[in-house]
Amino acid sequence: MYFILYLSAGVNWFTDSDLIELLAACSRNNNRNSITGLLLYADGNFIQLLEGEEAAVLETYKKISLDERHRGITEIASGPLANRNFPEWAMGFKSIGAIGNTPFKKYLDPATSPANDIQDKHLAVKMLNAFIKTARM
Repeated sequence: MYFILYLSAGVNWFTDSDLIELLAACSRNNNRNSITGLLLYADGNFIQLLEGEEAAVLETYKKISLDERHRGITEIASGPLANRNFPEWAMGFKSIGAIGNTPFKKYLDPATSPANDIQDKHLAVKMLNAFIKTARM
């Protein structure tokens, strides 16, 4: 297993229909390539974790890097992964303002996660938590 965590900014703000279209394509492609992960969106910015076989993750990241809907794509972390963080989600997604009472809240929200759980989580999950916390300020 391998992972990449990256940040990017949308060239334009994404509407709900833009996000629905993006997620449908991501989910379809990720299912085909056995990639799991999570995409978070806040104020025109994205953070995404991709998990799967190294070749598939690198190819997906390459395609994302060429997508003209994004700019400032910055890899935060990547490397071997012992276990998937989001094995059930071909592409979990949430707009930060909509985390509310969803399956993401218990798992990701720093305000509701016990401190010892956060310390044991993978670096990528810690970074997703930081993105959520910063976006809410």
